[in-house]
Amino acid sequence: MSGPVSDPDEPGTGRPTRLEPTATEATDEFWDATRREVYLVQWCSSCAEPVFFPREACPSCLRSDTLLWKQSSGRGTVHAVSVQHRAANPLMADRVPYVVALVDLDAGGRRRTVRIMSNVVNADPLAVSAGDPVTLAWEPMSDGRNLAIFEPAGDE
Repeated sequence: MSGPVSDPDEPGTGRPTRLEPTATEATDEFWDATRREVYLVQWCSSCAEPVFFPREACPSCLRSDTLLWKQSSGRGTVHAVSVQHRAANPLMADRVPYVVALVDLDAGGRRRTVRIMSNVVNADPLAVSAGDPVTLAWEPMSDGRNLAIFEPAGDE
Protein backbone atom coordinates (compact mmCIF):
# COMPACT_ATOMS: atom_id res chain seq x y z
CA MET A 1 0.00 0.00 0.00
CA SER A 2 2.64 2.44 -0.99
CA GLY A 3 2.68 4.90 -3.78
CA PRO A 4 2.38 8.61 -4.35
CA VAL A 5 0.57 11.00 -2.08
CA SER A 6 -1.29 14.24 -2.86
CA ASP A 7 -1.61 17.88 -1.92
CA PRO A 8 -5.21 18.19 -0.58
CA ASP A 9 -5.32 21.85 -1.60
CA GLU A 10 -4.62 20.89 -5.22
CA PRO A 11 -6.23 17.53 -6.05
CA GLY A 12 -4.98 15.83 -9.16
CA THR A 13 -1.72 17.82 -9.21
CA GLY A 14 0.47 14.78 -8.76
CA ARG A 15 1.94 16.20 -5.56
CA PRO A 16 0.96 13.69 -2.87
CA THR A 17 0.91 14.44 0.86
CA ARG A 18 0.20 10.92 2.15
CA LEU A 19 0.61 7.34 1.06
CA GLU A 20 -1.86 6.47 -1.66
CA PRO A 21 -3.16 2.95 -2.27
CA THR A 22 -2.27 1.39 -5.59
CA ALA A 23 -5.13 0.50 -7.93
CA THR A 24 -5.25 -2.95 -9.50
CA GLU A 25 -7.53 -4.53 -12.08
CA ALA A 26 -9.61 -6.02 -9.25
CA THR A 27 -9.99 -2.63 -7.53
CA ASP A 28 -10.45 -0.37 -10.57
CA GLU A 29 -14.25 -0.18 -10.24
CA PHE A 30 -13.93 0.69 -6.53
CA TRP A 31 -11.40 3.45 -7.20
CA ASP A 32 -13.33 4.81 -10.19
CA ALA A 33 -16.38 5.19 -7.90
CA THR A 34 -14.31 7.20 -5.40
CA ARG A 35 -13.76 9.80 -8.12
CA ARG A 36 -17.53 10.41 -7.80
CA GLU A 37 -17.32 10.19 -3.98
CA VAL A 38 -19.19 6.88 -3.96
CA TYR A 39 -18.04 4.05 -1.69
CA LEU A 40 -18.66 0.60 -3.17
CA VAL A 41 -18.47 -2.69 -1.30
CA GLN A 42 -17.98 -5.94 -3.18
CA TRP A 43 -20.53 -8.70 -2.52
CA CYS A 44 -20.68 -12.36 -3.46
CA SER A 45 -24.15 -13.09 -4.83
CA SER A 46 -23.64 -16.81 -4.23
CA CYS A 47 -22.73 -16.49 -0.54
CA ALA A 48 -24.82 -13.32 0.02
CA GLU A 49 -21.86 -11.89 1.95
CA PRO A 50 -19.85 -8.70 1.66
CA VAL A 51 -16.26 -9.12 0.53
CA PHE A 52 -13.68 -6.69 1.81
CA PHE A 53 -11.09 -5.83 0.58
CA PRO A 54 -11.96 -5.91 -3.15
CA ARG A 55 -10.49 -8.97 -4.87
CA GLU A 56 -10.86 -11.25 -7.87
CA ALA A 57 -12.70 -14.13 -6.15
CA CYS A 58 -14.93 -14.64 -3.13
CA PRO A 59 -12.78 -15.79 -0.19
CA SER A 60 -15.56 -18.16 0.95
CA CYS A 61 -16.70 -19.97 -2.21
CA LEU A 62 -13.74 -18.99 -4.45
CA ARG A 63 -16.06 -18.01 -7.29
CA SER A 64 -15.15 -15.03 -9.42
CA ASP A 65 -18.34 -14.89 -11.51
CA THR A 66 -20.59 -13.97 -8.57
CA LEU A 67 -18.96 -10.73 -7.40
CA LEU A 68 -20.96 -7.53 -7.67
CA TRP A 69 -20.84 -4.06 -6.16
CA LYS A 70 -23.24 -2.34 -3.75
CA GLN A 71 -23.09 1.25 -2.57
CA SER A 72 -22.48 1.95 1.10
CA SER A 73 -24.51 4.61 2.88
CA GLY A 74 -21.25 5.91 4.35
CA ARG A 75 -22.43 5.41 7.93
CA GLY A 76 -20.21 3.55 10.32
CA THR A 77 -19.13 2.98 13.90
CA VAL A 78 -15.63 3.20 15.31
CA HIS A 79 -14.59 -0.30 16.37
CA ALA A 80 -11.10 0.54 17.66
CA VAL A 81 -8.95 3.64 17.68
CA SER A 82 -5.30 4.61 18.01
CA VAL A 83 -3.97 8.14 18.21
CA GLN A 84 -0.68 8.56 16.40
CA HIS A 85 1.60 11.10 18.08
CA ARG A 86 4.54 10.17 15.90
CA ALA A 87 3.95 9.74 12.18
CA ALA A 88 4.67 6.26 10.87
CA ASN A 89 5.47 7.86 7.52
CA PRO A 90 7.25 11.21 7.12
CA LEU A 91 4.52 12.40 4.76
CA MET A 92 2.08 12.33 7.68
CA ALA A 93 4.32 14.31 10.07
CA ASP A 94 2.37 17.56 9.68
CA ARG A 95 -0.85 15.78 10.70
CA VAL A 96 0.14 14.52 14.16
CA PRO A 97 -1.63 13.80 16.35
CA TYR A 98 -4.01 11.93 14.05
CA VAL A 99 -6.52 9.14 14.51
CA VAL A 100 -6.17 5.72 12.91
CA ALA A 101 -9.39 3.78 13.38
CA LEU A 102 -11.01 0.52 12.48
CA VAL A 103 -14.49 1.45 11.29
CA ASP A 104 -17.42 -0.93 10.86
CA LEU A 105 -18.87 0.55 7.67
CA ASP A 106 -22.31 -0.13 6.21
CA ALA A 107 -21.74 -2.72 3.47
CA GLY A 108 -24.76 -1.73 1.42
CA GLY A 109 -27.29 -4.36 2.42
CA ARG A 110 -29.10 -6.25 5.15
CA ARG A 111 -27.49 -4.37 8.03
CA ARG A 112 -24.12 -5.87 7.20
CA THR A 113 -20.78 -4.14 7.73
CA VAL A 114 -17.19 -4.43 6.62
CA ARG A 115 -14.33 -3.37 8.85
CA ILE A 116 -11.93 -0.91 7.25
CA MET A 117 -8.92 1.02 8.49
CA SER A 118 -9.03 4.76 7.98
CA ASN A 119 -8.62 8.10 9.69
CA VAL A 120 -11.15 10.09 11.72
CA VAL A 121 -10.79 13.81 11.06
CA ASN A 122 -12.42 17.03 12.26
CA ALA A 123 -12.45 15.80 15.85
CA ASP A 124 -10.25 16.07 18.91
CA PRO A 125 -8.06 12.97 18.42
CA LEU A 126 -8.15 12.18 22.15
CA ALA A 127 -11.96 12.30 22.19
CA VAL A 128 -12.54 9.69 19.46
CA SER A 129 -13.44 6.32 20.97
CA ALA A 130 -14.88 2.91 20.15
CA GLY A 131 -18.62 3.04 19.59
CA ASP A 132 -18.62 6.57 18.13
CA PRO A 133 -20.85 6.96 15.06
CA VAL A 134 -18.98 8.30 12.03
CA THR A 135 -19.83 9.27 8.50
CA LEU A 136 -17.82 9.02 5.31
CA ALA A 137 -15.83 11.98 4.06
CA TRP A 138 -13.29 12.18 1.25
CA GLU A 139 -9.68 13.26 0.88
CA PRO A 140 -8.51 14.02 -2.67
CA MET A 141 -5.50 12.08 -3.97
CA SER A 142 -2.98 13.12 -6.61
CA ASP A 143 -4.63 11.24 -9.51
CA GLY A 144 -8.24 12.36 -9.01
CA ARG A 145 -9.30 9.41 -6.86
CA ASN A 146 -10.54 10.08 -3.34
CA LEU A 147 -9.53 8.33 -0.14
CA ALA A 148 -12.27 7.38 2.30
CA ILE A 149 -11.86 9.06 5.68
CA PHE A 150 -14.42 9.61 8.43
CA GLU A 151 -15.86 12.43 10.53
CA PRO A 152 -17.98 12.29 13.67
CA ALA A 153 -21.60 11.73 12.64
CA GLY A 154 -22.99 14.27 15.06
CA ASP A 155 -26.73 14.34 15.69
CA GLU A 156 -28.52 12.57 12.86
